[in-house]
Amino acid sequence: MTGQTIDDFAAFALRLADAARRETLSRFRANAPVHNKAGMLFDPVTDADREAERAIRRLIAAIYPGHGIIGEEFGAEKADADWRWVLDPVDGTRAFICGVASWATLIALEHGGAPVLGVIDQPFSDERWMGRAGVTEYARAGTRRQCRTSGLQDLSRARIVTTDPRKEGYFTREEAEAFAAVAARSRVARFSLDAYAYGLLALGEIDLVMEASLSHHDYAALIPVVEGAGGVITGWKGESVYESERGRVLAAASKTLHGAALEVLAGGA
Repeated sequence: MTGQTIDDFAAFALRLADAARRETLSRFRANAPVHNKAGMLFDPVTDADREAERAIRRLIAAIYPGHGIIGEEFGAEKADADWRWVLDPVDGTRAFICGVASWATLIALEHGGAPVLGVIDQPFSDERWMGRAGVTEYARAGTRRQCRTSGLQDLSRARIVTTDPRKEGYFTREEAEAFAAVAARSRVARFSLDAYAYGLLALGEIDLVMEASLSHHDYAALIPVVEGAGGVITGWKGESVYESERGRVLAAASKTLHGAALEVLAGGA
C-alpha cells in the first residue's frame, strides 16, 4: 500500500467527510440557490455539492497527489491511477433542496478498480457509516459501534426501499414494474431515501434496497458499507454492480433474501 495502511486511508476518509460537512451543513435549509445542470431536464446542483467536492479534492491533492479522483461535479483526474477516490458530495440533491435529511456525502477509495473503503455521511443527523476490511462501523453523536444487517431471509417480511418508484423517476417502465413486483411480495415499501437507505440497511432497519440509474459515484461507497455489515449488493442479475446494466442495484440483508428478490426479477416467482 505504498507505505500506507487501510487504517491510514480510513482516517483520511474521515477528514474528507469532515471537510465536506463544513460546506454542506451550513447551506442545508438555508435557501441555497439551486441550479439545473441538465438543460431541459431537471438535474439540480447547489453550491453545497460543488464546494464540498472542491474541499475534498483539495485535501486529496495535498496529501495523496498521486491518487486519482472521480467526482460527480468535476469529473475525473488520474482516473487510471492504482488508487482513486470516488466522490458524490451530495447524494440526494433533490432531498437537500427540499430540506429532507436523507441526502448524504459518499466517499469511496478504490484499489485496482475495486472499492476497499466506503463512507456514507449524513451531517444533519450526525450519522456516519464506514465500511472497510469486511467490517462496517456506525458513528453518531460521538459514539461508535459495529453494525450488522437484520439478516432477514423471508421476502414476505421484508422492508424494501427505492428512491423513486415511478417510471417518470429513475426507472424505465419495465424497471418500475420489476420493482413493483418485488415490493408486492414484501411487507413494507418506503421511498425517497437515496444513499441513506443503504446506511439503514447496514443498521438492520431496512432489508432490501432496489434502484436503477446509479452512476459510479453513486454506488462505489455503498458496496463496502453493505458488505461489511453482512449484506449483499449486486446488479439485478446478481452481477457485479460495476457491470450492471443502467446502474441497477439490488442490496439485501442476507444472501437468501437477495436470492429471493433475484428470483422475482428473473420472473421465477
